Formats: sequence, structure tokens, C-alpha cells
Amino acid sequence: MKRYIKNIFFVFAILALGGCANKYLELQTVKKVDIQKYKGSWYEIARFEHFFEKGCKNVTATYELQEDSIKVINRCTMIENNNTKEATGVAYATDSTNSKLKVSFFRPFYGDYYILDLADDYSYALVGSPSRDLLWILSRTKTINEETKNKIFTKLPSLGFDEKRFVWTIQE
Repeated sequence: MKRYIKNIFFVFAILALGGCANKYLELQTVKKVDIQKYKGSWYEIARFEHFFEKGCKNVTATYELQEDSIKVINRCTMIENNNTKEATGVAYATDSTNSKLKVSFFRPFYGDYYILDLADDYSYALVGSPSRDLLWILSRTKTINEETKNKIFTKLPSLGFDEKRFVWTIQE
């Protein structure tokens, strides 16, 4: 448990410091997110590797609306031993578009969670950080089709992300 808390602390320290040295232009997000439609469970399709998800499969994120925030529950199964790992955090929108969120799994440290692309029917989302160090493809299903994947990959260069950094998540 101590190791887990220590890892969460370092994640958000990195997120906080990463924003200080951003060499990119402002990261463009989607124009508007309906939080009612966004809430619920998402499967991680791919991510930029980072230590707090290293060795994970069956990764999911669940968003639950609270009175003045969003409860975030991240779960995964460790590949090496099939143990389940879970982290619960809190998020809030930084503006009326709901496309830029601050997320914390270890208060008072918050990281940026920007919704960069979102299907009209909320079937997939592309989420990243302004530092370009973190990026996720999320879906309401365990897989995405090639057309959706290509659509996402077409957007990445203009956003300053390198598709070669993706680690494809095992979803069983």
C-alpha cells in the first residue's frame, strides 16, 4: 500500500512539473463535453506508457458524477499475477466546456486531463496532457475499428503527439 501511495504521489508531481516546461502551443480540446454522456465506464485501448500503469491489462476508467466533482475509478489487472489494482480520485472541469479537467488521485496534487477528440455518440475519446507526456485512447467497448483508429492517428501530429509511443492495452 505504501508503494502504491508513493507511486501516485510521484505521478502527480511529474504532471505538475511537466506543465511548467511545456514547449508546445496550447493543446486544443473538443468544443464541449456533456458530462452526463461522458460519465460511466471506458476501456483503455492504448496509452503512452507510464509507471503507474506499467504491466497492466484490462484497464478501465469509470466516471461518476458527484455533487460538485467527478469521482474517477481506475482499475487494471496486473499481467504478472492477475491481481487487481484500483485507484480512486476526483476530477473537476476548469471551464464551461468540460473539456479540460483537473484530476487528482493524491490531493493536493492535480494533473491535466484534456479531452482532445470525442465521438459524437461518445463511443470513443482521445485524452491527453498539455505536456504531451500522457495520452490515452478510450472506448465504450474493448476494441475500436480501423476507421476510428486511423481517424485518431490522423489528428495526432497536429496535436504534437507521436503515435509510435502507444502501448496497446490487452483487453480480455
